[in-house]
Amino acid sequence: MRLLQLLHLSGRLAILGSAETALWGLKSLKGSCNNFCTAICKDVTYMELKNLLKSKKIMLIDVREPWEILEYGKIPGSVNIPLDNVDEALQMNPKDFKEKYNEVKPSKSDSLVFSCLAGVRSKKAMDTAISLGFNSAQHYAGGWKEWATYEFSEKKQGN
Repeated sequence: MRLLQLLHLSGRLAILGSAETALWGLKSLKGSCNNFCTAICKDVTYMELKNLLKSKKIMLIDVREPWEILEYGKIPGSVNIPLDNVDEALQMNPKDFKEKYNEVKPSKSDSLVFSCLAGVRSKKAMDTAISLGFNSAQHYAGGWKEWATYEFSEKKQGN
């Protein structure tokens, strides 16, 4: 009976020991979480987006509804593909995409940046694109709200 208790206790220690090791591993990840999350989230800042647009090396897709763009405006050079249409649009044949959006359909290796009003829908669109194999997809988390704020500020200052 004593031997059975010892085995049971040592088994518990082995399990607890490995759990403690696992918890320590998670705690050590916590310190590097910012870098890890940034790599996973693929957020683009206002200045990065401005530079990417100047370079013409990206397709900026605004996933807001058409009425929002008409009412509030859009980032120059963006293509409007509402969030509910992103999955279908990225799987269209190139001819249909060109007819519907008046742009060349991006390939899976092209750089895409998604934007919306404040970063929620653009994150969903980016996740959809990545799930379809568009591994260079990113999103502008600041969205139209941040863009308009910066642009208004720059114009006010005469930049």
